[in-house]
Amino acid sequence: MQMAARKTLAVQFYNCGPADVARELIGNLLCRQTRDGICVGRIVETEAYLAAGDPAAHSFGGPNRKNASMFGLPGRAYVYTIHARQCVNVVTEVEGMGSAVLIRAVEPLNGILLMQRRRRREHLRDLCRGPARLSEAFEIGRNLDGWDLTCGQRLWIAESPDDHELTISRSRRIGVTSAVEFELRFFVRDSKYVSGTRRQNQSGDADQQ
Repeated sequence: MQMAARKTLAVQFYNCGPADVARELIGNLLCRQTRDGICVGRIVETEAYLAAGDPAAHSFGGPNRKNASMFGLPGRAYVYTIHARQCVNVVTEVEGMGSAVLIRAVEPLNGILLMQRRRRREHLRDLCRGPARLSEAFEIGRNLDGWDLTCGQRLWIAESPDDHELTISRSRRIGVTSAVEFELRFFVRDSKYVSGTRRQNQSGDADQQ
């Protein structure tokens, strides 16, 4: 697919603070190749989780068997399970830091029939709106935990097509019970593919990308 053939984001992109990476990921392309075909979606919502002083981050209590990938090299996937469903993050900063960015939602672009079959839903808005739905639609499981997202195979992120200007908003994260005041969620303003309530999606400052 032409969109998936775009340049894969390099490790240097991820070797930055998670808030910067979370914002810069907006508009880029999440790509997933399986034996069934390829799925591509434009990233429209992310959340940053900090290495220090962030009790909502999985790394807050230090490394363990479940969160080990979050302390890995930048540009690796950290896939965790919650309520028997998976969520995918990208690891940021240097190895050992324990920071990451959760990909909360994408706008489906290619492989929509595959996504619909996996999700058992037809409505485009419901395919990838939320991190668990996204992982189901893209068939992202724990087997991809620690995967190198810069290698351009199986699961990767490609450069934005830059075909239109995006208005990006910043707000508090969704569904956390700690550090609720941290404004570390980034999303495309007025996108119907983002998660959250209308009130949550009308909050925050906006700028252009």
